[in-house]
Amino acid sequence: MSNPNPASNFRNIAAAAAVAAMLALFYFQSAAPPQADQLPYSAFVSEVERGEIRSVTIQGQEVVAERSTGGRVTTYVPQGADLVAQLQQKGVVIKAEPPPQPSLLGGLLLSLLPFALMIGIVIWMSRRAMGQQGGGGLMGFGKSKAKLLTEAHGRVTFEDVAGIDEAKEDLQEVVEFLRD
Repeated sequence: MSNPNPASNFRNIAAAAAVAAMLALFYFQSAAPPQADQLPYSAFVSEVERGEIRSVTIQGQEVVAERSTGGRVTTYVPQGADLVAQLQQKGVVIKAEPPPQPSLLGGLLLSLLPFALMIGIVIWMSRRAMGQQGGGGLMGFGKSKAKLLTEAHGRVTFEDVAGIDEAKEDLQEVVEFLRD
């Protein structure tokens, strides 16, 4: 069974999409690994010197470290810091990974989303304008709503019109006036 009102169908689809997007966002937020505590670089170096760091993963300037007592911390290494030599001296396991690259598909979607949103708004506004005009579309302003009379529908004569006698007299007076 189809719904005769396309506007309510659009609203239902938009509401379902919004709910699905919110559920997906909630799922991905909850499924993400727990964030490590942020630690200043100087405090991180102090923990390395005391032997409290068991292993580190270096991604660009970000360092994620696992403590010997358990738990994770993260810090950012300033340019020119010789952290790797310090870590090797203390016997810390070092794992290096390339910095995370942004997803090509995600970047493409983020760049195209504003344009798609604008196009959607223009289409929605044009459909709404067509509904207010009574049909005919955006360029339908020149269409006449007059009915075409043909011989098959019958022809209207002066005898068919009510008050024809008065109209005839008025017309005769005008003709006489114009002749004089």
